[in-house]
Parts: sequence; structure tokens; C-alpha cells
Amino acid sequence: MSRRDNPYSKPDSRTLEARARGFPARSVFKLEEIDKRVGLLAPGQRVLDLGAAPGSWSLYASRRVGPGGRVLAIDLNPIEQAFPANVTVVQADALALDTELLAQQGPFDVVLSDMAPATSGNKVRDQALSYELFERALQVALAHGREGSSFVAKLFMSGDFPAARESLRRSYETERTIRPRGTRQESSEVFLVGLNKRGGRE
Repeated sequence: MSRRDNPYSKPDSRTLEARARGFPARSVFKLEEIDKRVGLLAPGQRVLDLGAAPGSWSLYASRRVGPGGRVLAIDLNPIEQAFPANVTVVQADALALDTELLAQQGPFDVVLSDMAPATSGNKVRDQALSYELFERALQVALAHGREGSSFVAKLFMSGDFPAARESLRRSYETERTIRPRGTRQESSEVFLVGLNKRGGRE
């Protein structure tokens, strides 16, 4: 695909707006919309951000939870974004973490995952990998989210979508599917939201 054909090759108006507000990427508007629609974030919360680079979600969450809250931002890639003191950045595999680290930082009120596979051009393969990332992030949320906590994760739409929704419904009181207005038209992504994690589950 040439740069002329690639819609991601140059900043659009929302990317420029995000940078003007101090965020490294336009993805901040997706989390902001989800937050406003479901009442996701609040002062004093502990937030785990899986696959946090380049840092927009962690920075937004840090502002919402305030100095009394904490954000743990994890990604395989280095995160160059500057954060306030209530953010801890760890460069590591978000799905192969030392459980001691998560236990020290948690339990979490909100677990976020904007993770997506490195797209290969094979739609079926990419969708399968997206579902795998969703399920693994959900396992982290169930293990380290407190009772009553929330979970948000990206998923590429596919035949696995009903199974992903059912996984949330088993573990959370409320399940929502949100395609934020800021999502690019050509993208197949949606965000699945679980609210009020049930007790007695891991």
C-alpha cells in the first residue's frame, strides 16, 4: 500500500488535536468517549493499562484518577511520553508479567487494553490474534481486578465476537460494546466493556 492510499500515513485533524492537548496519539479520544459514556474512571482509582504505548490512554487515565490514584502502564516498547508522578511505566510483555508486580500495584479498579496484533494483511489471522489478545487481557483483569472493577479491551470484529461478549457476561454484571466516533471508517475495531466485576471469580 502506498502512502497515498494508506489512511494512517499522515496525521488527521484528530491526531493534530490530540497533540495540541498534550497526548501522543488520537486514541485518547476513544478512551475519553468510553469514559464519558459508562463512567469508567474516577479520582483515587488504580488503573492497569496493558499495551500502553505510546501513552495516550495512561496519560488520560492519570489525569482522571488524580494524585490520589495510580496508573501502571505496561508495553513491550519503550514509552517516551512524560507522565505525572502517579504513573509507573514498565517495559515488559503485558501478558507475561511478574504476578508479584501486579499484586503490589493492585488490585485494580480498571484494566485497560488497547492492544492489537501487528497486522499481517491476512484478515482472518489478524482477527484470530486480536481475539487471543482480548481473552488474555481478560484473564489478567479477572486475576487482578478487584470485585466491582471494570475492563475495556479492543477487538477486531469477527466470528469470535459473540464468544468475547459471552466471556464478559460471565464475569461482569454489565457488558457494553462501543465503537467510538473517533474510530477510522476503515477500521474493524470495537471496544468491549465489562462493568462491575462479579465477586468470587479469578
